[in-house]
Amino acid sequence: MRARLDRECANQRWLSKFPCSTVFRKLAWSYDLRMLVIHFEAHTSTNQTKKKPQFWFEATSLASGRKLFTSDPGSLGWGEVGAHAHTESCIEEVVASVQSRVTPEMNSFFTALLRLVVKMSATATRNVGIPAGSLVVKPPAHPTYDLKSVIQLALSEDAGDRGDVTCQATIPVEMEVEAHFLAKEDGIVAGIALAEMAFNEVDPSLKVEWYRNDGDSVHKGLQFGKVHGRAHSIVVAERVVLNFMQRMSGIATLTKAMADAARPAYILETRKTAPGLRLVDKWAVLIGGGQNHRMGLFDMVMIKDNHISTAGGIANALKAVDDYLEQNNLQMGVEVETRTLEEVNQVLHYASTTKTALTRIMLDNMVVPLSNGDVDISMLKEAVGLIDGRFETEASGNVTLDTVNKIGQSGVTYISSGALTHSVKALDISLKIDTELALEVGKRTKRA
Repeated sequence: MRARLDRECANQRWLSKFPCSTVFRKLAWSYDLRMLVIHFEAHTSTNQTKKKPQFWFEATSLASGRKLFTSDPGSLGWGEVGAHAHTESCIEEVVASVQSRVTPEMNSFFTALLRLVVKMSATATRNVGIPAGSLVVKPPAHPTYDLKSVIQLALSEDAGDRGDVTCQATIPVEMEVEAHFLAKEDGIVAGIALAEMAFNEVDPSLKVEWYRNDGDSVHKGLQFGKVHGRAHSIVVAERVVLNFMQRMSGIATLTKAMADAARPAYILETRKTAPGLRLVDKWAVLIGGGQNHRMGLFDMVMIKDNHISTAGGIANALKAVDDYLEQNNLQMGVEVETRTLEEVNQVLHYASTTKTALTRIMLDNMVVPLSNGDVDISMLKEAVGLIDGRFETEASGNVTLDTVNKIGQSGVTYISSGALTHSVKALDISLKIDTELALEVGKRTKRA
């Protein structure tokens, strides 16, 4: 999609002045857009004192013919037509980006219309089915990730080709019950919004109620939500819902602890996520109070050791990246990994003599573990001092819950930890129809 947008925009001279693909990527937050018609129009102003043309924007679903968003050309304000608030704010960002890149000279002579058909395939990121009330923390954006399909795959691998044979044998189809979510240990709950999507996928008639939100603390023995409806549907959804919630809550719990300890630095995860669960894992990090590193290979340039070795050195790698971004009219963050103070100086020398898109320097394994369990951060602090605020800094390597506080005092901007997602310990949560018996068993086993 981004490549197509770039090609289309190249044919419109005024639009070639801004990275359209980057701007339009923000539309991935839309809820139910399978296909869009997007219109941009710049009108010559009748008020000669105005310095910029007025803009009009509209998005129409080709699937339903329904207008989803529209703008008011008179005020440049936004009217909402069947749109969700957070999506409307993304559209405002689009307009702001366009306006900021149009030169005043264009006001007097042009009216340009760009009509783009953007196919949002079944792999586009859509928050379909997430009730607004449960969406406390939005999932991160991804151009090809379909959260609904991930849930469907999880349900499908559980059901196989026969469905739940035990439910079919033991539970009357129309029997209705109430089941309660029970925390079996202390932690941060996450995955509530995703759980609602899963329940809705199994049976839209199920009624879910929560006493806690994503990101809230829960303690052992706490009932923090309930679901009412057909017993068969609840039991079919149970394991998939709990698998998501337990993993996400485990990530959020560790992230919360790491983020609190890392201050004033910010804690990041990495791409070391479970295959197929990249967005889910990174969503849990956000819920826990962390920040996301790059989503994948597409949204940030990250020059690591293998790139440097292949390119013939850090300066060569940086030059190649700068040339590539300029040639392809791309704007995105650029990070380079350094492993020694000499490499830090090489990066700084390159940046002082060359116009570069570099935004962040990773200081890898500059935290040295000691035999007594402590860490030596003197090399890290020296590197931060050399950079002296000219770029963001990121500490990586030997980051644990025990060491992150000391690392955070070094002056680095970010601290990244793969352990947040690759070594997650699931938070113990259950969903029980007979909660009295569940609590009795839990107390006996010291799990409630």
